Amino acid sequence: MSSTKDPCISVCKFSDDICQGCGRSKREIRAWKKLDKDDKRTVLAEAALRLIKLGATGRRKKK
Repeated sequence: MSSTKDPCISVCKFSDDICQGCGRSKREIRAWKKLDKDDKRTVLAEAALRLIKLGATGRRKKK
């Protein structure tokens, strides 16, 4: 995952502190703008795994 674009898709519903839209924790969402590229990539990778665990894969906002 090479992109560090904000993964928010405006589906801000939380399950156990994890957003069901992007897979990030509330802490990660608040810190996003201050993270460097490597940290953002780490968060994105972890978020993708969380979404799989939540069964929320493929939930992307259509452009």
